[in-house]
Amino acid sequence: MKTIKELTPLSIGLGVIIGVVMTAANVYLGLYAGMTVSASIPAAVIAMGVLVGVLRTRNIFEANIVQTMASAGESLAAGVIFTLPALVLIGAWQGFDFWATTTIAVAGGLLGVVFMIPLRRALIVEHKELTYPEGVACATVLNSAGGEGTKGLSIILKGLGLGALFKFCSAGLKVLTGSVEAAFKVGSSTIFMGLDASPALLAIGYIVRLEVAALVFIGGTIGWFIGIPLLSTPAGMEDASALDIAWTLWSTQIRFVGVGAMIVGGVWSIISVRRGIVAGVKGLGALVATTDGNDEISRKERDIPLWSMGVILLLALLTMGAIYRQFVGSTGLGIATAIIMFIASFLFVAVSSYVVGLVGTSNNPVSGMTISALLTTAVFFLVIGMEGNNAILATLGVAAVVCCAACTAGDCSQDLKTGHLIGATPRSQQIAQIIGVAIPALVIAPVLTLLHTAYGIGDGLKAPQATLFASITKALFGQGELPYHMVAIGAVLGVIILFADGYLKKKGTRFRLHLMPLAVGIYLPVTLAVPMFIGGLMRYALDKKHAGRAESEDAGVLVSSGLIAGEAIMGVIVAIFLYLNIGIGIEGISKLIVEMLSLAAFAGVCLYLWKTADKSING
Repeated sequence: MKTIKELTPLSIGLGVIIGVVMTAANVYLGLYAGMTVSASIPAAVIAMGVLVGVLRTRNIFEANIVQTMASAGESLAAGVIFTLPALVLIGAWQGFDFWATTTIAVAGGLLGVVFMIPLRRALIVEHKELTYPEGVACATVLNSAGGEGTKGLSIILKGLGLGALFKFCSAGLKVLTGSVEAAFKVGSSTIFMGLDASPALLAIGYIVRLEVAALVFIGGTIGWFIGIPLLSTPAGMEDASALDIAWTLWSTQIRFVGVGAMIVGGVWSIISVRRGIVAGVKGLGALVATTDGNDEISRKERDIPLWSMGVILLLALLTMGAIYRQFVGSTGLGIATAIIMFIASFLFVAVSSYVVGLVGTSNNPVSGMTISALLTTAVFFLVIGMEGNNAILATLGVAAVVCCAACTAGDCSQDLKTGHLIGATPRSQQIAQIIGVAIPALVIAPVLTLLHTAYGIGDGLKAPQATLFASITKALFGQGELPYHMVAIGAVLGVIILFADGYLKKKGTRFRLHLMPLAVGIYLPVTLAVPMFIGGLMRYALDKKHAGRAESEDAGVLVSSGLIAGEAIMGVIVAIFLYLNIGIGIEGISKLIVEMLSLAAFAGVCLYLWKTADKSING
């Protein structure tokens, strides 16, 4: 049997370093924008740059391990930041306890990795309908990087520097502003306009393409340019500014339309991927059946042994049982909660793995799945008559693990597709994923604490998903109220969108009305959607101009990855200055001048991205 270098000290070390950095960056990005992006392609290019440019070797299998580890950590960050900050927003936690946060993250990530193993053959190898677009793109980059690895690395580093400089000028020096916005009254209606001048948001739009960026923007249009003008000024705000009225209407009314649509999307995602769930059960049976003959399985079909899976699952179950016992104050309830978590995690890992194969990671309805898990757990506690902070802790604790598992599984699926296409060993990738979950998880709690202290989660960092889960959980346990009429409107709108998307699918159109990104667009401030839409438009125009250009030749993807990483990393660095109470801002600049400078700087970033993306990496 041919031996290839995959899990080497070099690939593991480089994967850990990039994974830790991208995890910290995605903690910031997710709290700020409500979205995260995959680290696979930039990690693959960085790895090839080091291997080719520094070590003068070209080993795409080592580079594949690096991107596998890096993306595992950043996807885990998404699962944590979408849920656990809700505990702080509610007041159930006063801060982010290191061990509780880390244990929940690691347990959820490991469940996502291990539950994906029996699904691998059925979904990734045999199911031809599932394309796993990010996985295919990353495989293309690895196969094509070769001698261009150093040039690709240079493009990423330039984008990183530009993104970091922009963020330092806005969050640090205060000579730029993150948001340029205005509102005015027309009769009884409030009209709002604005955008976040953010290179990271522009880059997200470029990476996810126009299809997704347009859906988020359509959602924002429904909420902000249709919904808000139709609503009356809130009582007691007759003398308030139009800007304050617009934001109040969004926070108290409009965003709950997005909640209703997300709930419908979560339920529909389970119904629509029932074949994937069945495939997972069958895959587990097939894995058991072939364990005895594992020595005869080819390298390209080897998974980690069944006994290793069992040990990891048992440890995750027992550890979370102990955490939940601490939350609810009862051993029996702790075990029952852990069982709910265990079953829900497997269910939504199957859903997530199937969905990302169809529509990609960007369209993965993780928020809807997490809402479904949250509602199921809450119903259990309400039925047994349990309320208060203990019930809230356990409910959000289950939602957090399920969210981590679903996010990690979706990303792992793309990585395993990449490995399948280049001929890598699944077992090596699965071990890399386990390491890529365990080590980066250690930085999540400290980074959350730092960002919360510096910016304020729910304030300077909007944390849209965590705010959503906090509102729902408080309402379920009688500690708050939801505008149920707006949730109902959102649910009806979600059903209408599903029917419209079914019609588009039947007609065979390229553009589809995927519900979750549209619902997220309603829930998010539209200022986030505008720069994403601009980035998507730029990608669409360039794809039309360079028809047939491969993903690996598009320098725009690399500079976008750098812009995202640079802005997010600088956001964490500036938070350190704020945490230490070191003032670096420049005072006395008028708001108008700052906004004009911000628009000019943002336009400059757009121009740089366009010019760079207009050239291929080989050009």
